[in-house]
Amino acid sequence: MRTEALEAAAVVERQFKENTGLLNHITEELRRLDPYSIVSIARGSSDHAAQYLNYLAMAKLGKLPTSLSMSILTLYQTQLDVSKSVGIAISQSGQSPDVVNPLKYFSEHAPASVALVNDITSPLASSAKWTVPLHAGAEKSVAATKSFIASLSASAHLVASWKKDQDLLEGLKALPEDLKTAQACDWTSAIPALKDAKRIMVVGRGFGLSLALEASLKFKETCSIQAEAFSAAEIKHGPQALIEHGYPLIVFANRGPALHSMLDLAADMKARGANVILAAPSFVKEKSLTIHSVKSEDLDILSAAQSFYLMIEELSRSLGLNPDEPRHLSKVTKTN
Repeated sequence: MRTEALEAAAVVERQFKENTGLLNHITEELRRLDPYSIVSIARGSSDHAAQYLNYLAMAKLGKLPTSLSMSILTLYQTQLDVSKSVGIAISQSGQSPDVVNPLKYFSEHAPASVALVNDITSPLASSAKWTVPLHAGAEKSVAATKSFIASLSASAHLVASWKKDQDLLEGLKALPEDLKTAQACDWTSAIPALKDAKRIMVVGRGFGLSLALEASLKFKETCSIQAEAFSAAEIKHGPQALIEHGYPLIVFANRGPALHSMLDLAADMKARGANVILAAPSFVKEKSLTIHSVKSEDLDILSAAQSFYLMIEELSRSLGLNPDEPRHLSKVTKTN
């Protein structure tokens, strides 16, 4: 897991170089088609990346995104009107039928379908009108790391090309070096507070929600810790009833419009007695962990994910677990 996480910078660099021409072509067609909405199709870590794609699509393109409930097609056999939508599937393996079959539906009934997939020989790649390779290479650890970061960067590249957003494109070009810097950010100071935890709340908002979801999954699958992810906007709608003295709370406060509300939440939860681990940019005085600020703030969560993965791998091993082979799990999950 650690070795693969450290490969993320090289993956992102290769991906940007190899995919620029392809995405210019795809997004030229998408601008011509001008779909009303975007429908994301994904499971697990890929679905967390899809949440990031959905936020970017709203923020940058003004498009309405939907996260598809795949069973509506695979089990309920509902006929959906997708005539004004584009389906975008994200997957590392491209093998799961409940991702492959819905994308086939979009290829047959929608103006366009796109697969962001690591295995370009997979059934998912064959089901798409356009396939965008993640270029992550082989990923042997069950816990996804470099493929998740690659899914985020591919999503950002797609949206940046579609919008012709030069600032975001420049941020992606600089991202490999930023990820190398993020690898040097030491987050191991969080391990003592997490080592004895039985349950954890992980909080993000906006682009940071995607990372909160991914981090909570990693706590479960690599450390056998019950972790729940919440949007900061939802904490006071019930979840804060769980907060008691010493309750571990990880807050991802990345730059952007949600930053100040995240800092306010962290201060409020700390006042309630929670053991708050605040990951924030270097200019935030009360932070516990530093999120390296990259060239484009829309990409800050990729930097945070890079630092987080190295910490969670070490936490898993400190608990006597093997993060590469979590119990009851396999690398490729096939659901219908």
